[in-house]
Amino acid sequence: MGMLEGKVALVTGASKPTGIGAAIALRLAREGANLVIADRGRDLEDFPGYVRIGTTDEMESLAAEIEKLGVKALAHPVDVTSTDSIAELAGAIDRKFGTLDILCNNAGASPGPQAIEAMEEKAWMSTIDINLHGTFRVTRAMIPVFKQKKPGGSIINTSSRAGKVPRAFVGAYCVAKAGVIMLTKVLAIELAKLGIRVNCICPGQIDTDLGRWGWKLQAFADGSTLDEEMDNLTKGIPAGRIGTPDEVADLVAFLASDQASYITGQAINITGGQLMEL
Repeated sequence: MGMLEGKVALVTGASKPTGIGAAIALRLAREGANLVIADRGRDLEDFPGYVRIGTTDEMESLAAEIEKLGVKALAHPVDVTSTDSIAELAGAIDRKFGTLDILCNNAGASPGPQAIEAMEEKAWMSTIDINLHGTFRVTRAMIPVFKQKKPGGSIINTSSRAGKVPRAFVGAYCVAKAGVIMLTKVLAIELAKLGIRVNCICPGQIDTDLGRWGWKLQAFADGSTLDEEMDNLTKGIPAGRIGTPDEVADLVAFLASDQASYITGQAINITGGQLMEL
């Protein structure tokens, strides 16, 4: 029996097979949780050249893979910038499961990276809207679904090392992820009376398509190659390597479980030692 047996979990930004969200969904399912996989299901057409996000077919394929593990799965499209879309998702969860025990706000993006001086306002606003406002919107909509069962539950927000350590050319992303950390702390206080714990994770260098996209941009700026950029990154990580989505998923599974029953309001680094501050 897994440590999440019979619980219902929602993971946003979870359709891309190589992403952190898909790894989280699979990990929670292996622990016995029923899964709701929610993602936009199409590319961000407004920002050409941006790394591809997961497709609807990939989302449904992940749901089928999860059901092979002996749990239930629901694949449902969601746009975290749309209150109506999120309300439709909440209704679908209520109809299929009638409750929610775990929420993983993992949807995120960094469209239009640029120096602040050159950044288009549209790109800035979109980055904040997806990463910070999206986390707010989804959480607000799901709290009533949590309330339909006995007190308790766990919310895990995906922030980033970038929410604690500034990086050039992705200022909007850094600001949004810093906001996610503070939102997590506020929610931890407000939802404690309901027995809902709220934490966030701050991944560092994780080998995903989004990570490699960012490293390619940095390599271009430095006049180097992707391999050279990854080698340089690794030199600054005490663990001596770049992390994997599965390692992030292990942390999320722990935070979602009763083993973390006395942990709330925390922003936990998972960076191989690259970031050691609180």
